[in-house]
Amino acid sequence: MQVNAAFPPIALRWSGDVNILMVSDVYFPRVNGVSTSIMTLRRELQALGHEVTLVAPAYDMHETAQADILRIPGRRVLLDPEDRMMSRRALRQLPEALAGQHFDLVHIHTPFFAHYTGLRLARAFNIPCVETYHTFFEEYLYHYVPFLPKAVMRYLARFFSRKQCSQVDGLVLPSIAMDEALARYGVRAFSKIIPTGIDLADFSACDGAAFRKQHGIAPERPVVVYVGRVAFEKNIGFLLSVMAELRHSLPDALLVIAGEGPAEPRLKREVAALGLAHNVLFVGYLERGTELPACYCAGDAFVFASRTETQGLVLLEAMALGVPVVSTAVMGTRDILAAGRGCRVAEDEPRAFAATLREVLTDKALRARLSSEAKQHAQDLSAPQMARQILDFYREVLARHTK
Repeated sequence: MQVNAAFPPIALRWSGDVNILMVSDVYFPRVNGVSTSIMTLRRELQALGHEVTLVAPAYDMHETAQADILRIPGRRVLLDPEDRMMSRRALRQLPEALAGQHFDLVHIHTPFFAHYTGLRLARAFNIPCVETYHTFFEEYLYHYVPFLPKAVMRYLARFFSRKQCSQVDGLVLPSIAMDEALARYGVRAFSKIIPTGIDLADFSACDGAAFRKQHGIAPERPVVVYVGRVAFEKNIGFLLSVMAELRHSLPDALLVIAGEGPAEPRLKREVAALGLAHNVLFVGYLERGTELPACYCAGDAFVFASRTETQGLVLLEAMALGVPVVSTAVMGTRDILAAGRGCRVAEDEPRAFAATLREVLTDKALRARLSSEAKQHAQDLSAPQMARQILDFYREVLARHTK
């Protein structure tokens, strides 16, 4: 439902113990980890019988109307046209528009307009407010405002993180690494570490052979897969350097890059400059129902090297399908990789990473063992388990608020 001057009423379809009002600056059709996290949490909470209303931007395309999603009009963000900046005027009208509804708690998911809107709604309804710290902005901002010194970006990210985290009643942290980072910032909020988890039903079956056939990839060809936004902070250029090393020993090795984003034009130029046209394939955005799982399963391994992840859900998606992971262990990915199950942790250097990847690609028995381990590891981090932990945290925050 899009918010407009008339503000049509919300007709919620669920009932339960807790009525949650979520606010975010991003959501589908904008594809990224935050959108996926919100979608997963909403779905799991609703499955448990709780009501969840989401305030999120409207995009150019015609979103399917949903009674429990309020779409706020806005405009494109200058530095990242995939994103939308919600109208402040429409956001200021939300307390009045929602006055007839009952909410127990506000859950903020992003630190921009959504943060301040969430605080305003919590005050208006006299209810507590929690926030999930999804993004490591100290590194993230540097990729989008490169004309400012990195030290300035670090200061700004830390300053605003401290300030915003002190304004909420509870803080959800998706990884131990994020907890450690905020502790370094001086954040002392009431918090709990709760990863999002994944819906295993979405990643229980796939047809990798069909994906290979569709894209003209030979069955015996060694394939590694990257899934995610094609964005600067994802460090995909590093993976191109890895492929430049790997082709010396595995000349037919192929990196499949699934996703879209602002870094794609530059990365394609890098592919040409490195002479990797035979070794890199961009397949664009894939729908989550069948195309995305098939892409994962077309790979002999999943590769990842982002330095800014707060959790790295794509690693769990690959593992749930039994695809071995080869990744650096930085920030949130450390938590997923710490047990050493279903994965090989690679050094943050192209030649060393390529050596680890080559070991996985050339050892069929190793891949089989990692595949079995990966599936079990993903089971331990399923979305229903994480949603129950979120509910426990909500209830703790509500109890503190009523004292």
